[in-house]
Amino acid sequence: MPLDPTKHPDWQIAEAAEANMKTVQRLAGELGLESRELLPHGHYIAKVDFKSVLARVGDRPDGKYIDVTAITPTPLGEGKSTSTMGLTQGMGKRGKRVVATIRQPSGGPTMNVKGSAAGGGLSQCIPLTPFSLGLTGDINAIMNAHNLAMVALTSRMQHEANYGDKFLTERGLKRLNIDPHNVEMKWIIDFCAQSLRNMVIGMGGKMDGYLMQSGFAIAVSSEVMAILAVAKDLKDFRERMGRIVVAYDKKGAPITTKDLEVDGAMTAWMVEALNPNLLQTIEGQPVLVHAGPFANIAIGQSSIIADRVALKLGDYVVTESGFAADIGFEKFWNLKCRMSGLKPHAAVLVATVRALKAHGGAPLPVPGKPLDRAYSEEHVGWVEKGCENLVHCINIIRQSGVNPVVCINNFYTDTDHEIQAIRRAAEAAGARVALSKHWLKGGDGALELADAVIDATNQHTEFKFLYELETPLRERIHRIATKVYGADGVDYTPEALEKAKRMEKDPEIQALGTCMVKTHLSLSDNPVLKGVPKGWRLSIRDILTYKGAGFVVPVAGTINLMPGTSSDPAYRRIDVDVETGKVKGVF
Repeated sequence: MPLDPTKHPDWQIAEAAEANMKTVQRLAGELGLESRELLPHGHYIAKVDFKSVLARVGDRPDGKYIDVTAITPTPLGEGKSTSTMGLTQGMGKRGKRVVATIRQPSGGPTMNVKGSAAGGGLSQCIPLTPFSLGLTGDINAIMNAHNLAMVALTSRMQHEANYGDKFLTERGLKRLNIDPHNVEMKWIIDFCAQSLRNMVIGMGGKMDGYLMQSGFAIAVSSEVMAILAVAKDLKDFRERMGRIVVAYDKKGAPITTKDLEVDGAMTAWMVEALNPNLLQTIEGQPVLVHAGPFANIAIGQSSIIADRVALKLGDYVVTESGFAADIGFEKFWNLKCRMSGLKPHAAVLVATVRALKAHGGAPLPVPGKPLDRAYSEEHVGWVEKGCENLVHCINIIRQSGVNPVVCINNFYTDTDHEIQAIRRAAEAAGARVALSKHWLKGGDGALELADAVIDATNQHTEFKFLYELETPLRERIHRIATKVYGADGVDYTPEALEKAKRMEKDPEIQALGTCMVKTHLSLSDNPVLKGVPKGWRLSIRDILTYKGAGFVVPVAGTINLMPGTSSDPAYRRIDVDVETGKVKGVF
């Protein structure tokens, strides 16, 4: 019997379930993989040779494609990963051949307040510890590849500053005249380390590097991570790596990784990382884990490669977009699907009574502190008011032409009256609704959700993008701001406006997608504003260029590419049993 989630933490539930895991060879065989396509990392995890799989089964018709997103969350998260696992388990219980595709968790949130994104309760991806702590090394490869570009940049700046043209020419180099005040990239590390955001490097003598301002971002914000998420194959990946803009010269022209002659070596670090990782749910359904970009500061999707493999092997594929519909689903819709050519058959919108109460006026949850008693008591009025956010998110999905299914991710403290309030609001907005108790009961608790999603995938859809690539940049931003976020308009800082005008005149940049950077805690760019804010304008303070990934990146509000660690981080409760070597406390 599985452990009771109301009495045991997630890591204990996962540990108990892992005692009966399928070997990765058995899991792969049930999925239809051949032994030569499996690259094992121990008994329960493997990489999948995607090139061999697609060469063998690429002519098969694709399965049904389902995206999981959510309403605007609280800082505690509302269970998208849990719901993704639960839906996969529920469809498995219905006898469907189903595959989940999710992102690899970052060490930053895992060691901070958000946790590992493995799911929770009886709906988790296992084995939990390797999933949460580095997996097969993809993020390490990304850090090495990204930081190698910074090594190439800073060493080149040092050499150009200290030596003449003859020295450079003898070594086959031309002077790049890099502007030290216009460097696009920072170093990366996979932790939330606010003290590294801004720093000075190269202090000492001239042999100690080039003296300049620099800093660190979190690894999952790296353009290399974004490229891993959107590349179709190694050839596509290699070409994109050479287009990464590292800095600009003193005339404002971009300096790329190709200019630094480091793009090939960067790709060498990433060859094995292009293969997705095969894990499983607690109930033994296959899960492909690949790429891990955040959605508030990056594209927020698992990889196109993993989805392509899963769609050839499964009849249903359940993927997940980071954070809420205004961020994760919008990027799935207008970026990932555009780049992959794939069209979704349905979308699941995860909602919780807890989040709806927060949007309706309840005291806001604070990570590390006990929840206010309002969240364990019945307050239908707050839920009804909070459903304005739910309806707004339903309408975001409907603009894409996709059929939304509202998943009420049930907490055992929810009351029948609160659940009925959500049903009424969702059905009035034209969405299917399903109550799901997967956290408490696993796949058996997700049967209503599975049935609703299967039904939605059988309905005809007219999928369409919010904008075309010919749409000018500022018009795209305006559409996203007004039609997705609900803003009255867009304001730019002088620097951002100048960049936008310049980019609109560059046909190469104009052809890129638009990847917004915005807080995930509000539909607006102000994390304090809950529900559906009115009478506000989106503030764009900067616009970055990710030429390799294929994005222009407008930055709204004051969001940082390096999150901070809280005063009560998760690492305080993570340890190792020295007798067994098992890790405990990961959630």
